[in-house]
Amino acid sequence: MKKTDWPIRWDLLLRYRLIEIIALWEGRLTTNHICHSFGIGRQQASKDINTYLRELAPDNLIYDRHLKGYVPASDFRPVVTRGHASEYLDLLARQEHLSDTFESLNISLPDSTVIQGPHRVVQPAVMRAVVTATRHGRQLRVGYASLSQSGISQRVLEPHTLVCVGRNWHVRAWCETTGGYRDFALSRFRGEPDVVRQRARHTVHQDDEWNRELTLVLAPDSRLSRDCRDIIATDYGMTDHRLELTTRAALAPYLLSNLGVSMDAPHPDPLIQQLELANPEQVHLGSPRQHKAVKAVAGLC
Repeated sequence: MKKTDWPIRWDLLLRYRLIEIIALWEGRLTTNHICHSFGIGRQQASKDINTYLRELAPDNLIYDRHLKGYVPASDFRPVVTRGHASEYLDLLARQEHLSDTFESLNISLPDSTVIQGPHRVVQPAVMRAVVTATRHGRQLRVGYASLSQSGISQRVLEPHTLVCVGRNWHVRAWCETTGGYRDFALSRFRGEPDVVRQRARHTVHQDDEWNRELTLVLAPDSRLSRDCRDIIATDYGMTDHRLELTTRAALAPYLLSNLGVSMDAPHPDPLIQQLELANPEQVHLGSPRQHKAVKAVAGLC
């Protein structure tokens, strides 16, 4: 995102992002897109487009009189978005989610279907307590249900970051019971957590695995034919059949699991596996027991 000399109000930023996403991925932007999406008048929508062009990206959009709308310039460069197709797909998904709730919504986007999977259930009281403890650096007393032991264990946690993995939320926290940093699925908290006055002694700065960066080099599964590997390389925009992803060591197992890359034994069918880690010798992700714990938190086992 381009830096400006002045802060952009949140509501304006959302409208500027819509301007870029619609122009780039649909090829034509009108004031109706903004009016219908944000419930504002045509005059305000026109002002938003003009301000975007004047203050942020003077050369990004061109008004096409034939199409009666703005089209992206040949040298369009995203300023408040990343220019990834996922941003447009997220917009389509949000439209469907909102339309399911508000039948009268009239947002001018193409028909789309989003496959909905089940969410893990997180109680509001749990989320509120975790957010409070994380934000203010406090300890959290919780009941926690673990797959590795029977019953509910009482834990004292010192959380530092909320993490969303797909449709599941967990919190990264120091655990007094285990004497280390662990991931705790919010859906497995039992009862109402208690935010205590005691300040956390273990912070994000002491979490070595959180602060250690890893570069994961992904490649098409080497068991596939050359033609299949070429297709997969194109799918992911690889260069020379290699894709480098930088992530925190603590999050690397989740990223690999979401991509279908096994941390233990590869899937016997390479058409299902599709990707493999090309630099396993440079990536240290802990023990198999830790891998199993990560999968459990992420809902992968």
